[in-house]
Amino acid sequence: MAATLSYPPDLVALPILAAAAVGGFQISAQPSLPPSSLPVLALPSGEELRGANTALRYIGRVSKLTGFYGVDSLTTAQVDEWIDYSPIFSVGAEFEKACAYTNSFLELRTFLVGYDVSIADVVIWAALAGAGRRWDSMRSGTKYPHLARWYTSIANEYPSLKNLTGAPKKFGAPAPSAKAAASKKDKSASSSEVSVSSEGSFDVELPDAEMGKVCTRFPPEPSGYLHIGHAKAALLNQHFAQKYKGRLIIRFDDTNPSKEKDEFVETILQDLDTLGVKGDALTYTSDYFEQLMEMAERLIKEGKAYVDDTPREQMQKERMDGIESKCRNVSVEENLALWKEMIAGSEKGRLYCVRGKLDMQALNKTLRDPVYYRCNPTPHHRVGTKYKVYPTYDFACPYVDSVEGVTHALRSSEYHDRNDQYYRILEEMGLKKVHVWDFSRLNFVYTLLSKRKLQWFVDNGWVEGWDDPRFPTVRGIQRRGLTVEALKQFILSQGASKNLNLMEWDKLWTINKKIIDPVCPRHTAVLSEGKVLLDLTNGPEPSFVRVLDRHKKYPAAGKKATTFTKRVWLDQVDAACISNGEEVTLMDWGNAIVQNVEKDEDGKVLGMSGVLHLEGSVKTTKLKLTWLPEITELVPLSLVELDYMITKKKLEEGEDFLSVLNPKTRWEIEAIGDANMRNLKKGEIIQLERKGYFICDVPYFRSSKPIVLIAVPDGRQKASPGDAALK
Repeated sequence: MAATLSYPPDLVALPILAAAAVGGFQISAQPSLPPSSLPVLALPSGEELRGANTALRYIGRVSKLTGFYGVDSLTTAQVDEWIDYSPIFSVGAEFEKACAYTNSFLELRTFLVGYDVSIADVVIWAALAGAGRRWDSMRSGTKYPHLARWYTSIANEYPSLKNLTGAPKKFGAPAPSAKAAASKKDKSASSSEVSVSSEGSFDVELPDAEMGKVCTRFPPEPSGYLHIGHAKAALLNQHFAQKYKGRLIIRFDDTNPSKEKDEFVETILQDLDTLGVKGDALTYTSDYFEQLMEMAERLIKEGKAYVDDTPREQMQKERMDGIESKCRNVSVEENLALWKEMIAGSEKGRLYCVRGKLDMQALNKTLRDPVYYRCNPTPHHRVGTKYKVYPTYDFACPYVDSVEGVTHALRSSEYHDRNDQYYRILEEMGLKKVHVWDFSRLNFVYTLLSKRKLQWFVDNGWVEGWDDPRFPTVRGIQRRGLTVEALKQFILSQGASKNLNLMEWDKLWTINKKIIDPVCPRHTAVLSEGKVLLDLTNGPEPSFVRVLDRHKKYPAAGKKATTFTKRVWLDQVDAACISNGEEVTLMDWGNAIVQNVEKDEDGKVLGMSGVLHLEGSVKTTKLKLTWLPEITELVPLSLVELDYMITKKKLEEGEDFLSVLNPKTRWEIEAIGDANMRNLKKGEIIQLERKGYFICDVPYFRSSKPIVLIAVPDGRQKASPGDAALK
């Protein structure tokens, strides 16, 4: 049951509505109070809260979002400070001052308070949104870049904010005239109640969901690492559990011992923790093996299941054609005898499976006597050799869902055709109904998400392992430089839509760039092949060192020592652009005039000389060049560029992925880097000036082994197979 917000027409309710939308607090709102009245938030319990800030603080406290109202007394006080500050944006003369202050505050920060979105971010966002055209015109300029970047980031993370309707658009705006209101009413028959669009957001209602009683589950099979599609499912299940103040069960669907390992259990749990997904309970389908066997035997005794030795391919054809198995009408006694052979794992028993006796003429072919149990002599990663028979997912899942109290089974729409089967099996078992709710699967261009296909790449040595940076696993994309924050923002921006879309990776990497660019340190590298020495005849002798910021706009990135010498290294591609007598800028130093360029007969630059001209203006030069000093402390680098594993955007159903394998997916370019890169840590993201973003995969060990840096996509390149930037 939703709370009700009543407010006067001369009050902007947008901050309260926005806080409710982000915080998962159900609310309806109506401008039903006299002018100048305090807004009233009526709770489902019958209690009433008066005042905008009182309502905001209550919503902040009851939200289950991490850090939404601070994580300790200090951050809670900081949130309160921003809530109290927000009305200044509605004072016309103070608006730009407030923007300037907040822009400066956000220069080195991602959020206003702490390391997560808080109600402070939402309230200030709403304050800017309420300014309407005034803020729209300002954020498109360059005056407040940090504020504009933050504003866009919040909007991308919570698309529902942009869809709030029914509230005045401008802070402090007077109520519309009676004539204008009447005109608006004539144009639309919609209610005055504020609503939030569900498109592109998680603001949708689950069927028959009751506050405090909803239970969802995330059931990964421990047969591989968590990939980006699993991440969406996990976050979606957690969202609805939190929205309805219910429970989330993390359950491992470990019914196939041939594929499952403890390693996968451990990594999935670690990756869920990385994503911030924390269940209220951790269970395994194997916890219910005894009960599932008892249920299978009960169904056999009731004539609702039978034991069948039809070969698999023949069974598939008979199911497609609606042909009943020869074993379908065997007596219960004979079925039970064969069931015991299966349980014992005898040579005879291994030839059989258990099938449900449902409807071989059903239009939905999943109902045509599906398999419930199969023999498998492989030891199970949890229970060893205790069992020789294992339930199928289609049999075990509805049973465990029901007995664990799951109210809503959320799964991707690829399983939609099996929903009828799910409900029918529950009915056959006589168990409590569970609602199945579909959401769209994340599908990406040039990307395989099937664990079976990903396992092929691992088994055949095409990748280093499940955490290979070319893989769509959570660990793989992190190793390629994607931040968890970007991944969560992207998934949340997709919402709970059921529409199937083939996604480009560019959007995900663009979100990532906005997160890493303001904070990642800057370093310098020169490609080894064809590197050119520029001899500065009036250069410093002896050389000297200056300590510079690793990021000019982010002091927290630390310092680096830069050596200035008489001879410096340049990239061949830069040297080839310089003409005799041209003045260029050496970044972080000043100008130089190149007096002589030596080339071979093919036009390759062999060397060059010139003089420093530090009094020259950097505004007049065409070329701004990165450079490295000629010193022994430079470190060897291996710059790695990656490509997609397949060459086709989307595989058709049944198409063999082996026919579209990309033969070349990794390139390594030798380079030299500044001496400060000896201190890089594994997983640290940097920007190589004028070359792009990179993540340290192998840090410095000794001078004979290069530092391995993997290129991090920035979302600008419309990459297709083979179009690697550094290739």
